[in-house]
Amino acid sequence: MGMRPDKMLPRVFLLKPGSILRDQGGNILDARSSVTLIKTERGWIIVDTGQVGDEEEILKALADLGLEKSDIDIIVNTHSHPDHCANNRLFSRAKTIYPKDGELIAPGVRALATPGHSPDSISVLVDAAIHPPRGDGTAPATRIVVIAGDALPTLGNFQKKVPPAVHYDRALAVASMNKIIAIADVVIPGHDRPFSLRE
Repeated sequence: MGMRPDKMLPRVFLLKPGSILRDQGGNILDARSSVTLIKTERGWIIVDTGQVGDEEEILKALADLGLEKSDIDIIVNTHSHPDHCANNRLFSRAKTIYPKDGELIAPGVRALATPGHSPDSISVLVDAAIHPPRGDGTAPATRIVVIAGDALPTLGNFQKKVPPAVHYDRALAVASMNKIIAIADVVIPGHDRPFSLRE
């Protein structure tokens, strides 16, 4: 996914880490998705908008970056479950898009089909700038950041090599998780804090 040096590389900002609360029997009591912002040549893209009740935290995180909800240009949801898209309504000016596998969303940002948790699950692959170019002509460092949604919901799923507990097709869920692991330098999981796969 290399880019020409004269083009702006996307920047990734975590607005809100995901979380999952379970009872002693492992049953899910509450699930809140990660909410991620990407700055691109096409404008500001928000990936997943979180659960009802997350609005204040999301708007504060945007304000901390000097942004308002009206600054968001594009919404991408990793899938259509309400814990990932309930706040789409907050961003009424933004266009919600449903990219297909391999589709370019913006320069350096591409959709990756990752079904298994749900039939419509995608992840968003970002060729992200880690630091800007230096004055000496050094190109910016990049990392492949995968915003995984529930294809890889937690660090525990990665560590234990188990698919999401909620899935419609276990084999597809495992294949999607392995696809992410093979590509990503950094994973932003659906319900946990980001973690690095490579140093």
